[in-house]
Amino acid sequence: MNTVIYPGSFDPVTLGHIDLIKRASKMFDKVIVCILNNSTKKSSLFSIDERVNMLCEVIKEFDNVSVDSYQGLLVDYAKEHNVNIIIRGLREITDFASELQMAQANHLVSPEIETLFMATNPKYSFLSSSMVKEYASYGMSVKDFVPEIVRVKIEEKYK
Repeated sequence: MNTVIYPGSFDPVTLGHIDLIKRASKMFDKVIVCILNNSTKKSSLFSIDERVNMLCEVIKEFDNVSVDSYQGLLVDYAKEHNVNIIIRGLREITDFASELQMAQANHLVSPEIETLFMATNPKYSFLSSSMVKEYASYGMSVKDFVPEIVRVKIEEKYK
C-alpha cells in the first residue's frame, strides 16, 4: 500500500491545501494529513483539536484521506506509522529553498524517507494561512480562500 504523509500546521486549512490533498488522494492509496505542532510559529489561531476537527470535516469526501496530529519530529511520526513518503506543496521558489533544506535534513537522519514536492495549482500560488489570518484580522472576507466551514470558524475567532 502506498501511503503518504502531508504535514503542516493548517492554521487554517486553505483551498490550496485542499487542492493538494485532492490531487494526492488520486495518486496514492492513503494520505495522512498530519497537523504538526510547529514550535517556530509564534501563535496559532486555532488549537490542534480545532484544526483536526475542521480538516476532518473538509476532507470527508475523500475515502482514502485521514487526519492526525503529532507533537515531535515528522520523521519520527513517519517511522511510527511505517510511512516512507512525505509530500510537500510548493507555491514559489522561496518555498522550495526551505522545503529542500528540510527534506535534506530529514533524509540525513532517516534515509528511508523520501520527500516528494508537488507544485501548487497556480490559482492558489499566492495563498497562505498567514495571509488568510491577516485579511480576516482586518475584517476582510476570506470566502475565496478557505472552505465555508473554515470561513465561519475564522469569523467567529475575529468577532
